[in-house]
Amino acid sequence: MTTPNDYTGEVSPGGEPQRRIAGSLEITKVAVDPQMSNNCYLLRCRDTGDQVVIDAADDAPRLLELIGDAGLTAVVTTHQHWDHHRALAQVVQATGATVIAGEPDADAITEQTGVSVDQRVGEGDRVAVGTCSLGVIPVAGHTPGSICLVYDDGSGRPHLFTGDSLFPGGVGNTQGDSDRFRQLIDDVSTRIFDALPDETWFYPGHGNDSTLGVERPHLDEWRERGW
Repeated sequence: MTTPNDYTGEVSPGGEPQRRIAGSLEITKVAVDPQMSNNCYLLRCRDTGDQVVIDAADDAPRLLELIGDAGLTAVVTTHQHWDHHRALAQVVQATGATVIAGEPDADAITEQTGVSVDQRVGEGDRVAVGTCSLGVIPVAGHTPGSICLVYDDGSGRPHLFTGDSLFPGGVGNTQGDSDRFRQLIDDVSTRIFDALPDETWFYPGHGNDSTLGVERPHLDEWRERGW
């Protein structure tokens, strides 16, 4: 595993996780499933040791190894798509963690996984990781109930977990549906780019990280191309 100073955000399935420190929050990023290459994030409060997983996407044994004996407070599922919750049932069964998801996607997640969503969240809600607190940002379009999570450590560089709503180079897939694309690009523009600074580092559901400052100049281009 990398040291916090070596963090790049570049991980691959079967490879080593990457870890970084953001104030009182330790962020560990790992990729699972060679076909889909989903990113999973383990967040640990350095003050209390409490841990939260964002997207138990696959490979429960790997995730449980990362979680270790410290236990797990919650699993947040960023959206209802199957590739983001394949390990949810096993991780929850092993840890007893609370299950959190966006309200409009919660029923679909339960239907697909058999796992009840304990906490249905929306705009203005927060997810605790010990003494740390992540703000919930609903961003519809990729799915109706997709959520992003933002952590501000006070350094002027917030940390944003975007699921499949925002990637380096564009917003998430809307399968050619112009209404869904318009909803997604509008939500990403107003709820993320208008609300957060260029220094915000974001962590997507697949692939490498980026910052809002790197992506911001391309918003009009994304809107024009329609994907």
